[in-house]
Amino acid sequence: MKKRALYDLGTIRSKTMALSKLAGGVIVAFYLVTEKLPINEDISFWLWFGLLVAVIMTVDFLLGKMISRPLGRINAAARQMAELDFSAYCDIDTRDEFGELSQSLNTMFSNLQDALHRLEEANACLEKDVEYERILLEQRKELADSLSHEMKTPLGLIRAYTEGLEDEPEPEKRQRYIHSILRATERMDQMLVSLLDLSALESGAAILSEERFEFVELVETVAGRLLLDVPEADYGFSYELPDEKVYVSADRQRIEQVLDNLIGNAKKYVQTGGEIRLSVNCEKDCLHFAVFNQCAPLKEEEIARIWDKFYRSPAQKCKGSGLGLAIAAQILSMYHVDYGARNVAGGIEFFFYFLIAS
Repeated sequence: MKKRALYDLGTIRSKTMALSKLAGGVIVAFYLVTEKLPINEDISFWLWFGLLVAVIMTVDFLLGKMISRPLGRINAAARQMAELDFSAYCDIDTRDEFGELSQSLNTMFSNLQDALHRLEEANACLEKDVEYERILLEQRKELADSLSHEMKTPLGLIRAYTEGLEDEPEPEKRQRYIHSILRATERMDQMLVSLLDLSALESGAAILSEERFEFVELVETVAGRLLLDVPEADYGFSYELPDEKVYVSADRQRIEQVLDNLIGNAKKYVQTGGEIRLSVNCEKDCLHFAVFNQCAPLKEEEIARIWDKFYRSPAQKCKGSGLGLAIAAQILSMYHVDYGARNVAGGIEFFFYFLIAS
């Protein structure tokens, strides 16, 4: 630490000593002068007394300016800090101890304000983490409950047919039992694969790739595989597709998965002898995909729940994992695009929008 000179006026002590010596010197000098003046002693006394009062008041004023006022400012700033208000600024810029204390307080205020800000940010992150953990726990419980419910039917079938195999002597019936067991096993396998895929999408473990591909060609490929190459088809099929090529930038496999689920859902629930219609329309930089299947309309509350995991409309008797539309919704949500389902004349239409790649 740098040592101060004995008469350096950069300290409070040196300032007060200099002020007291100056005041004493002025009083002594004035006393000596009045003693030499040829004036009445009473007048000399009152002159000397008046000077003494003036010196005392001047010293008091200067001491207040040097000590009391800085102490008041420091005390006010300290009170604000005690109330966790770190916006205060101590504006003492003297070169003495009060100036150094003011700078130290300002530095401490700034550091405490930064620490409080970091603490608030950490607390906010912790609250988000706690909320995220709570949501995860709720989702896991919901998933476990739903999975337990969904697995009861196929597991019950497998158990019943397995017990039947033990006591059934006829080969034909045994073969039917085995076939039913295999179908129930396939259903469980499909459900578990879909569930794992959906969980990966929801948790962010599944990363979407990006490539530029022709969308209309992909629609034709999926529709041809699901709707045209079906010998036992009992529905009509029509489409409205643009003649020009339409490109998008996305994960081709995931977009194909969306089309698979939407078109497959239309095929599954179209009424006997009904119609399925596909359309792709382009407006400026956005395409609109829609698939219509002729069937009875759904209630509004059913349409609101149709994207939920394991949800099936009571009016629809077809079996499935109940996860196809949930997976499609999750993928489309990850691209932040609009999608939905609505009742239209004669049936239901599923749709989504997507940006066209340049």
